Amino acid sequence: MVLLQQHSVHIGKRGSLQARRHSDSLRRSRVDLEVVIPAYNEAARIPDTLRQTVDFLANQPWSSRIVVVDNGSVDETAAVVRGISREEGDTVPISVVGCSRKGKGAAVRRGLLSGTSRFTGFFDADLATPLETLTETMAHLSDGAAAVIASRHAPGSTMVRPQHLGRRVGGTAFRALTKSKVKGIRDTQCGFKFFERDALTAAMVQCRSTGFAFDVELLLRLQDNNASIIELPVAWTDGAASTFRPFQDGMASFASVIQLQKATP
Repeated sequence: MVLLQQHSVHIGKRGSLQARRHSDSLRRSRVDLEVVIPAYNEAARIPDTLRQTVDFLANQPWSSRIVVVDNGSVDETAAVVRGISREEGDTVPISVVGCSRKGKGAAVRRGLLSGTSRFTGFFDADLATPLETLTETMAHLSDGAAAVIASRHAPGSTMVRPQHLGRRVGGTAFRALTKSKVKGIRDTQCGFKFFERDALTAAMVQCRSTGFAFDVELLLRLQDNNASIIELPVAWTDGAASTFRPFQDGMASFASVIQLQKATP
């Protein structure tokens, strides 16, 4: 059994103590697939998400682990995840990892780089993308794809519950901004992306973004390395309890991508 110690986080003494409290284990055994779920104040929603994910993964032919990255939550997210882990861990193991650095990109990065599975990836706690998408995803990865990402805008995709107007307008503008950077990808921001480990690692070592531009830069680095990216159309449901703030976070998203464009050729 191959074990890997998680990357240390260089934070102060207080931060180190918090990180240790948020991490159940510094070592995780190797599985075929690790599913990373970034979480910020998800104590209310995460139990149902975890139970649904466990039920799905338990019936698949590959071995799996769920890794919840607690991104500085101020509610009981970590404690709730540990409780579910005790209930469901014999079926599909569940780990919780702390990330003191703010931002979904930082949380996803920590979760992805702390494992050793052949395949790994992430999806959002709202399960906006159906879990069944993992079946086709794993088939493509097993056949040699470097990355498989869900898309709300690829031909064949549908919106089960659309976003409100403000987010749709912002999303259209964001796609126009990133179109020239990540070529051929219709949806860089859908919160469902999975990877082959070696291709992911090669791309991640080149990434510097930890905020809203994280997905864009990661896909860009994969393309720079000539890695194959498959975009899957999905039946997507907007999360009613989304923590995304259209104005504040939208402005931050645009600023992050503009900064990325300045930093890359």
